[in-house]
Amino acid sequence: MEKLYKEQEILDYLKISRTTLWRLKSKGLPTIKVGKANRYKIEDVNHWVANETLPFYAVPEKKIRPKEEQIINKYKINFEYLLNHNNKYLDKILSGKEKQVLTETLKDINTKNFENQDYVLTFSKVYLSIIKTRYQNNTKPDSYNPKINSAINKNINDIKIIWGNSLNVLKQIKTESIQLMVTSPPYYNARAYSQWENINLYLDDMKKIIRESYRVLDNHRVWVWNVGDIFDNDRLYTNSVWGKRRIPLGAYFIKIFEEEGFEFVDDIIWDKGSVESKRHMNNGNNIPFYQYPFNSYEHILIFHKHRLDKTRIPCPVCGSLKVNGNTQSEIGVQSWECKNEKCFVRSPNNRGKRFSLRTNMMQYYHGNDSRNAIDNYIIKKWQKDIVKINPVIKINSNGKNILGHSAPFPKDIPEMAIKYFTYINENVLDPFAGSFTTPIVARKLGRNGIGIELNKKLYRKAIIERVISELNGDHFIEFDAL
Repeated sequence: MEKLYKEQEILDYLKISRTTLWRLKSKGLPTIKVGKANRYKIEDVNHWVANETLPFYAVPEKKIRPKEEQIINKYKINFEYLLNHNNKYLDKILSGKEKQVLTETLKDINTKNFENQDYVLTFSKVYLSIIKTRYQNNTKPDSYNPKINSAINKNINDIKIIWGNSLNVLKQIKTESIQLMVTSPPYYNARAYSQWENINLYLDDMKKIIRESYRVLDNHRVWVWNVGDIFDNDRLYTNSVWGKRRIPLGAYFIKIFEEEGFEFVDDIIWDKGSVESKRHMNNGNNIPFYQYPFNSYEHILIFHKHRLDKTRIPCPVCGSLKVNGNTQSEIGVQSWECKNEKCFVRSPNNRGKRFSLRTNMMQYYHGNDSRNAIDNYIIKKWQKDIVKINPVIKINSNGKNILGHSAPFPKDIPEMAIKYFTYINENVLDPFAGSFTTPIVARKLGRNGIGIELNKKLYRKAIIERVISELNGDHFIEFDAL
């Protein structure tokens, strides 16, 4: 029996295009139906191709260019070139005063030993700082406090202790001036200093703080929120002891963060180890409905802030503002493609660099500082989303609280967050600083540690003593919020 060929086999064998084959079929080329597919005799197709009078469309050979054969443009650039090359776009994007600031700032920079990439990186950072300053000025809160913001950004070697209500303090801080926020919030009615009439009022208060934190947190940065599910009375229906139930604070907070514009990224489980309590045993009632596992975990919730900004940004390779906006690489992250034909490096298909403000931050703006490298111990410790960390021991053998706070959380959590999500010298804020674990860890890791604490009378002495002990000196600035 004569062999029948599939359509793709015919195209590959005779080196003809699918268009040619379809045209021959429309003129009467014999086909044989096998199931839902067409089959062909090679002699029939050869005959029809030989007698075809219209142009014959052959399949062009694909030119596969290896990666090492990228188009490389070699030329020298400087600030003058970048200003002239981008002049048309700068006139559209910047005001006259902003453009003057850009030009004068670049003039004052010492460019000795600068290479092309140094000029591009510096130009980009100055340009972006002007764009950011404009946004900060346009979103300045009514309660903005220049004294607090000045103090926050003073000597990075000093921890900043801000006494006041977290929401009120956040309203005084400059927009998008904090690069990471890490906290363990006051749990609903879990301590004497954190009492609410019911769960809804508690969540409303937390929501206001999270909403304000969205403005304060820098764009494309991270919020790390450590919270545990609790067993308590939500007081929505009854105040009786019989109204106690498991309250899933982790789930509630994920919903709140999403409603306020954050993207939920991960829920890392903090395994607190073996339990010491016996209250889950129900006095030995080993029958159905009397036995439940004891809660020995907490949530470490990771959220991203991605505020969509379609302001044109320079190509990180050549510094050109001749870029086209692509789709969003993820919700709120605007992607761009360089359209400068002279870009230093272009793809084998002559495509320009694709980038976003987020990828530029991660790949170009901080990548050369070895101090930002994350050690293998931390990476191995946090390689899974269930991490065993022993709770903090706060009571010593003499029954004294050595940390001065009733609910400290382990340094492991801010240590991971700071190393994973910030760079050297950036601002790290804990709006419920408590025993000031986060600011202390931030300071030790070369970041600017900032903490807000409400209970000055109750905890000031213990906090100051701990800071001095941990940092071997008076490395702190304290001030009261308005």
